[in-house]
Amino acid sequence: MIIILRQGITPSEKDKVRAFLTEKGFMVREIVGENDTVFGAVGTVHIDPRQVELLPGVSSVVPISKPYKLASRELKKEDTIVSVGKVRIGGNRVAVIAGPCAVESYDQVMAIAESVRESGAVMLRGGAFKPRTSPYSFQGLGEEGLKILRKAGDAFDMPVTTEVVSPTDVEMMASYIDMFQIGARNMQNFELLKAVGRTGMPVLLKRGLSATIEEWLMAAEYLMASGTDQVVLCERGIRTFEKATRNTLDCSAIPVVQKLTHLPVIGDPSHATGIRDMVAPMSLALVAGGASGIIVEVHNCPEKALSDGPQSLYPSQFSKLMRDIQALCPVVGKSLERIPRILPESMKEKGKEKPVSTASVKVAFQGERGAFSELAIRRTFDESVGVLPCHLFSDAFDAVSEGRAKYGMLPVENTLGGTIYDTLDLLAMHPELTVVGEQQVRVIHNLIGMPDAELGDIKKVYSHPQGLMQCTRFLSEELPDAERIPFFDTAGAVSFIAEKKDKSLAAIAGSPAAVYHGLKIIRQGIETDASNYTRFYVIAREENADLFRSQAKPNKASISFSVSDEPGALMKALKVLADRGINMKKLESRPIQGKPWEYLFFLEIQLPEDGSFNALCSEMKETCATFRVLGTYASVL
Repeated sequence: MIIILRQGITPSEKDKVRAFLTEKGFMVREIVGENDTVFGAVGTVHIDPRQVELLPGVSSVVPISKPYKLASRELKKEDTIVSVGKVRIGGNRVAVIAGPCAVESYDQVMAIAESVRESGAVMLRGGAFKPRTSPYSFQGLGEEGLKILRKAGDAFDMPVTTEVVSPTDVEMMASYIDMFQIGARNMQNFELLKAVGRTGMPVLLKRGLSATIEEWLMAAEYLMASGTDQVVLCERGIRTFEKATRNTLDCSAIPVVQKLTHLPVIGDPSHATGIRDMVAPMSLALVAGGASGIIVEVHNCPEKALSDGPQSLYPSQFSKLMRDIQALCPVVGKSLERIPRILPESMKEKGKEKPVSTASVKVAFQGERGAFSELAIRRTFDESVGVLPCHLFSDAFDAVSEGRAKYGMLPVENTLGGTIYDTLDLLAMHPELTVVGEQQVRVIHNLIGMPDAELGDIKKVYSHPQGLMQCTRFLSEELPDAERIPFFDTAGAVSFIAEKKDKSLAAIAGSPAAVYHGLKIIRQGIETDASNYTRFYVIAREENADLFRSQAKPNKASISFSVSDEPGALMKALKVLADRGINMKKLESRPIQGKPWEYLFFLEIQLPEDGSFNALCSEMKETCATFRVLGTYASVL
């Protein structure tokens, strides 16, 4: 059952409720949500719910109808984020786990680990114990394989996962790995599930060869009831009558399971298809279906692999797949998980040994809570990072400049509205700040109203002028008589109608604003043009830049320059780029404050692969009247 606690419950009241349930034989889990704190009480005993409702501090009691209690979305509305070392799986992330099917040798694993890490994988996989259909097939190196896997994980800063096949191996394996993997053939090996669950460690649970979704979730329940709440589900294909592929990848299971459980779901296209050329398209299908990640097999010489060579990707194929996934992520509203995401656990405060908590880090943005800028923050930083809403763009820049925020997230360009000039102008005014990152968000507009509002109730619609303009077709066809009222900010419009509590009022904004204010999305995706993306800059003071840039190798630069007032001056500056074969991605001009009819040029370029960027800057300085590197960073595409 779910025990919803009253807001303001005292610690002593909470302890008494927990003690009462424990004495009755229930296992109790506390879950802190955005709006409520609840106890999940599960067990084989039965009591009258009214006994619990009468306890001080209890608001209400709701029975859980699903047979899987702890894994049920009924118990926990918010998505669970599973932590495996520095890696987070779930939420708005897409985490990629890669490595060989089997650990064959030290040199083999080290070479593959290096290549997949360089391409963007965040976890290393590899089988040390291999349960095979044939007793004559390679069965793995056992504990020696675990030692090799651990060394590779440590060398390339990746958590490692491998399959456990026997309850007697659990204790020994726990000292080598970061995440247990339960294979398809062992999904209903309940004694193994209990033994692994008791460790409290993260677990990757693969779906059985012919398991129903309910059976799969009941297997997760065994793990959770035994002691771990860090469970990742993995769809790896089920056995059907079809023989064209090794198994049948059930992509439809991803959205179905996500409605039933709060646990993250990933996919295994390698075992599902058994065919190398099908792994990439099925990986993209899994991500498009909402998967929180994939686990794929990669081998540097698959034709000589001791296990599953035909389905293992070459390193070059895996590298291309990672680029394709990165391009797809903004379309489905997610971002590619990186190591470190933003703050490595080993980061030390200056002069201190204590690790810095992300909760102490602030990221400034312009707008109200729930704005698209905050959504960009959540796709870039760890969930625990703090946010600092600012009324004006200049306020956000000042917050970063003065140290009240470590980073800032500012929009720089929209595919429909063009360049956001406030950001460029303020960058020119703040030489102490630099661009350290880039994020892209697909702008999905929603009609948001009071919880009891319906479309026919709406008389006035509030939003930023761009939001109103971008939803013209919907407003004209569905709400032709509703008054359209411009507001300074989309999320601010949601905050305004939340305060008014009038069901005739609605706002156009992103879904996070509706969630934050507890309002209802009346219509989803109402924008006229679905190709609506906003690109953001992450800004920081120079002393905080290297940490952010360590997430991914910079491949793009933003620069600003001015030229003398003479014929061909701009051409000479641009010729420097052309002569060096530099690909120019964006060029804008802005008036220089205090200098009428003089202009500052903003340029985005791809960094040269030959490492000649410093030489390029030196040549540009000689050619231009003024020159400044605004920042180098990793492009999102």
